[in-house]
Amino acid sequence: MTDHALLLVNLGSPASTSVADVRSYLNQFLMDPYVIDVPWPLRRLIVSLILIRRPAASAHAYASIWWDEGSPLVVLSKRLQEAMKASWTHGPVELAMRYGEPSLQTVLTRLASQGIKQVTLAPLYPQFADSTTTTVIEEAKRVVREHQLAMRFSLLPPFYDQPEYLDALVDSAKPYLEQDFDHLLLSFHGLPERHLHKLDPSGHCLKGVDCCRTAAPEVLATCYRAQCLRSAELFAQRMGLKPEQWSVSFQSRLGRAKWIEPYTEARLDELGKQGVKKLLVMCPAFVADCIETLEEIGDRGREQFIEAGGESLQLVPCLNDHPSWVAALKTLSERAPLML
Repeated sequence: MTDHALLLVNLGSPASTSVADVRSYLNQFLMDPYVIDVPWPLRRLIVSLILIRRPAASAHAYASIWWDEGSPLVVLSKRLQEAMKASWTHGPVELAMRYGEPSLQTVLTRLASQGIKQVTLAPLYPQFADSTTTTVIEEAKRVVREHQLAMRFSLLPPFYDQPEYLDALVDSAKPYLEQDFDHLLLSFHGLPERHLHKLDPSGHCLKGVDCCRTAAPEVLATCYRAQCLRSAELFAQRMGLKPEQWSVSFQSRLGRAKWIEPYTEARLDELGKQGVKKLLVMCPAFVADCIETLEEIGDRGREQFIEAGGESLQLVPCLNDHPSWVAALKTLSERAPLML
């Protein structure tokens, strides 16, 4: 069978580091109702205000980490795509970005023109969130509906607790954790707390210190924070880390809303002031290095930690195209269930 495509989907990136391209990218990203989940008029107002100053600052940040080949996120995602082509024997392996290019619409319509009717949709997000997984699914459905494509999807579900993913994390991180270090910080991307409350019909969410650790299975299925903590705990167990050797935080806040805690910025200050000198930071919510890892943690985070009293911050690379991740992704994708 050679007509079953694998479609890898990542977040995306501006086309270049120009302010105009960054503004266009941010506008598309932030106007997604799954990202800023308020009514359209208010969302348009909020985004318009953000776009007054943010594009210039973000363009500077992108320029500081941009590679000769282009955006690190896009380059690394393409490398993963090429590696997957050698292991996915069922059909073509394509890559799309939720924002920017290549778009889901471009790729899905091209696959349809090639006669592909079965696609495994693989959002490259270990933990579930509306602003990542759901928006990919809904955009794929929109394209199929509006272009009347005869296409069925299997869906790679969140894989935050899957042994293949965790083993790949261990394999990729082990060389760094075998070096001398004082503490490992697992920094996940943050979310506004309202995103969690909205998906929790039980009223359990964020009601206590251990709410995420005691979440019922039906709550855990859509609780991003609980899934992040579960990924961190399972990884630490596999690495044989003691509780005092590691901690979890959440990065990349935007706006004035309350986001899930603890905040990475605050944690970096705390660790520096507590006497931690050699800090390792992993970002397990990302499978490819990007501006949030390379610039936010690798540059600004390092400066902040050293100013707080630390000596060194080592950013542990994401999974990128590590062979163990390629093998894990193949296994996970091959058992992806049909999407209703």
